[in-house]
Amino acid sequence: MPLRRSSSALALMGLTAAAVLNAVPTTASAHGHSHDTTFKRLATFPAYLNSAIDDTAAAEISTVTEDGRTVVYTDSPGKRLGFVDITNPGRPAAAGTLAVGGEPTSVAHLGHLLLAGVNTRESFTNPSGKLVVVDDRSRAVVREIDLGGQPDSVTVAPSGRYIAVAIENERDEDVNDGAIPQLPAGYLSVIDTRTWKASSVSLTGLSEIAPEDPEPEYVSINSRDEAVVSIQENNHFAVVSLPYKKVIRDFSAGTATVSGVDTRDDDQIVLDGTITAKREPDGVAWITDDLFASANEGDYEGGSRGWSIFDRSGKVVWDAGNSLEHIAVEHGLYPDKRSDAKGIEPENVAFARFNGVPYVFVNAERGNFTAVYNVSNPRKPLLTQLLPTAAGPEGVVAVPSRGLVIVSSETDDPENNLRGAVNIYGIGHGLFPSVVSDHLIPWGTLSSLSAVPGQRNQLVASTDAAYVPTRILTLDVSSAPAKIFKQLTVTKDGKPVGYDAEGLVARKGGGYWIASEGSASTPNLLVRLDAKGAVRQEIPLPADIAAAVTTNGFEGVAEVGDYVWVAIQRSLKTDPQTVNRIGRYNTKTGEWAWLGYPVDAVPLGWSGLSEIVAVDGNTFAVIERDNQRGPQASLKKIYEFDVPATWTGFPTVKKRLVKDMLPLLKSDNGWVQDKLEGLAIAGNGQTYAVTDNDAIDDATGETQFFRLGRLLR
Repeated sequence: MPLRRSSSALALMGLTAAAVLNAVPTTASAHGHSHDTTFKRLATFPAYLNSAIDDTAAAEISTVTEDGRTVVYTDSPGKRLGFVDITNPGRPAAAGTLAVGGEPTSVAHLGHLLLAGVNTRESFTNPSGKLVVVDDRSRAVVREIDLGGQPDSVTVAPSGRYIAVAIENERDEDVNDGAIPQLPAGYLSVIDTRTWKASSVSLTGLSEIAPEDPEPEYVSINSRDEAVVSIQENNHFAVVSLPYKKVIRDFSAGTATVSGVDTRDDDQIVLDGTITAKREPDGVAWITDDLFASANEGDYEGGSRGWSIFDRSGKVVWDAGNSLEHIAVEHGLYPDKRSDAKGIEPENVAFARFNGVPYVFVNAERGNFTAVYNVSNPRKPLLTQLLPTAAGPEGVVAVPSRGLVIVSSETDDPENNLRGAVNIYGIGHGLFPSVVSDHLIPWGTLSSLSAVPGQRNQLVASTDAAYVPTRILTLDVSSAPAKIFKQLTVTKDGKPVGYDAEGLVARKGGGYWIASEGSASTPNLLVRLDAKGAVRQEIPLPADIAAAVTTNGFEGVAEVGDYVWVAIQRSLKTDPQTVNRIGRYNTKTGEWAWLGYPVDAVPLGWSGLSEIVAVDGNTFAVIERDNQRGPQASLKKIYEFDVPATWTGFPTVKKRLVKDMLPLLKSDNGWVQDKLEGLAIAGNGQTYAVTDNDAIDDATGETQFFRLGRLLR
């Protein structure tokens, strides 16, 4: 579902939050020009703040009022419009809702009027809808216009003379696997703002694919009062003269052959596939009066995983090919589970000028980002940066008069603490990305960190069970963002193997220890690897501990001399719920010994351990966190504790707070990440921490890499 573009236009050791996380634009900005405008995230506003936390609330399509001070978004589940006061864009405030008598699908504005397309259908075969016109000052409904069918996008001409509404009359995806045709046909509704009368423009008979059933999705209008309409399932475009209310051009969106992409949902990102697919465009936006951009989302038959620029005669002026997916891979934002479908799923585009420079903004619904391109030369667009978003970005609208970009994200999944949200960006340098990869090394789920013996500026991290086989990734931290430049595949008996590698430590004598977390069907294992990543030893837990451990088992590993130390994430079934276990394994004797670690109480969910690091032979640091994300997150801390020289039984250590990480996790104004899981002291004496992005599966997918200075010594 596309965007409707408005026609109007930390302090730590003396370091700021930006310095701690990397106050740099993305590496992609190097492809743009030195005078490019860059954007930083100012705030993330959950839509439920306009109702209640247990309410299902989405933010799908947005507009911004003419004065630039209020975001208005469609909340389809709530059958309402939502309002956000952005007078101070860094501190958005809930400004209420307005019921619109049906499911709002789009909203735009004309002067002080808000124009909401509202779906009131009784069934797919009996569609209906209306345009609800609202005064944005009083929020009074000025008029309602019967549209005769189910609306999708609403767009206002730059001239203000016309409003165009795509009447989709969408198909029922449960009928015949969603194949078209499924009547009644959609059309374009054109409203003359002098008379507020609606006229219909037929779009049937244009395409070679189900010509009797066009389902128009998105509309954009140029200064000539010409509307370009994407007809997604028909893989077609129409250009409509609004004054004459007729189609003046139409053409196929065509197909694209794209190589070097992942086409298999197999828990690994391998860019060796080729697709030939219909573009099946969703969002469209005029760049000039003769050129427009399209987001090639695809639907049931297509999707070329990128975006294109067309001229008004239908010629492809430029196509992204595999580049947008490759950018997602480099930034750790590629959703492998969508590899057999539509990949990152480009959903929407918007166009605007900032400081005189033209930009196209492209939403990737499954990659959870907005890509920003300089289109000064529309035949050679230049990527300037990626903006990380909340989950499921749908709408994007630019407000050059205030230097703002608004992205609305519709995914609302309270069970996973992913909520529909309005993302607000302003001009400046943001903190994303803090990690990228080189040579298209695919990455994600950085569930651990370790220093590399003998290397001042290198760390290693492991991928967890989200990806198979397990890989050890080497990071160079000498520059910002940190760069993944090498990968090592873990093997067993000469074959690649997968572990849930939640802990990793590089050994001084060469090789690695992995702490592999168990599950209902697999045991927790200490795994010793040689320098080539080959498994040399697997060490299970003692039988009594193995019987009592939950599925939240090994989460960190450290090595000191002849001892390997492990952190168990949550308390054993036989232990007090407020005490977790720190284990010590003697590599010479094979004996285990255990210490208790007292975890903090939390208001929601559970608290546990995510990492253990040896500060010296007697002192260890751990990450203690809850399992909450977003505003509900309350515990993300680094603690230290000392171990007794000798002990018997199961004594509890005394911990001391080193650093509350929650302010840092909030510092880039995004959706607070739950899984702060990696911690390491590099050879340069600096401490680093990283979040696990859950492979963008029921998560925003954003990774935060923190530079904490000489925090642990």
